[in-house]
Amino acid sequence: MWIAVIIVVAVAIIVFGVWFYHHQCLLRDRAYLMHEAIKNRDFTFHLPVKGLFFGESALQQTLNEMGQDINRLVAQNEVESWQRLTRVLTHEIMNATTPIQSISQAYLDSPKIQGTPYEEGIRAIHDTSTSLAAFVDSYRKMTQLQEPNPTDVDMYEFVASVRSLYPDLQWSIAVRPSCIITADENLLRQVFINIIKNAVEAGAKTIDIRVDKSIYISNDGQPIPVDVRREIFIPFFTTKSTGSGIGLALSRQVMMMQGMTLTLADTPVSGFHVTFVIQRL
Repeated sequence: MWIAVIIVVAVAIIVFGVWFYHHQCLLRDRAYLMHEAIKNRDFTFHLPVKGLFFGESALQQTLNEMGQDINRLVAQNEVESWQRLTRVLTHEIMNATTPIQSISQAYLDSPKIQGTPYEEGIRAIHDTSTSLAAFVDSYRKMTQLQEPNPTDVDMYEFVASVRSLYPDLQWSIAVRPSCIITADENLLRQVFINIIKNAVEAGAKTIDIRVDKSIYISNDGQPIPVDVRREIFIPFFTTKSTGSGIGLALSRQVMMMQGMTLTLADTPVSGFHVTFVIQRL
């Protein structure tokens, strides 16, 4: 009798010990994954809470939410930093090019220069400084955006209006009728257009729009390389020979001004290669 009890207890202890060891390995692996994500400045991790005790589950959920909060704060800080840098750079470049334009124009207007070998060189200086000034002036919109005018936007009708701009694309839309969000409709449309334009340039044939608590904009164009993913929201960064590199940076800034974030999903919606996510801060 006692031997049987001892055997049962021993087996129970062994089973519990194996389970406990396995559970601790699971927690260790979670800690490692979060550590690696934070080390690589990837705060989009969201580890499952299934299989954890209620205290561990609450802790994991808090860590998941904390990662999302940090990600939003980092994105907001990046936008503000690039705004300040762009403001300083445009100011300094304009200060340098304006007198060059003025002096070179004065020389070009002088009869002593006209028709001489110097005219061509001075004209090149004037034209180059003028082009540079125009280039810089066009990027002032990075720091001089209009203030948003939020209204109730019917997303079902809004997506339909955006869809009509691209009749050659195939569309997959999951937006329930009377789905309302509060945003500046014109600025939101510009964000959608920027994202879809990039998708088309990447060879996309199908656009997928899903609106729930967040907005998901997916496409089947070329995947964004890993080494590029962290750079796409940096102003003036582009992998295209004719690209300006401000579309996505401007889009993120526009959404930040409305209390929302624009991010690239770590894992695209199933069946697509790229997914952008718009969500409330």
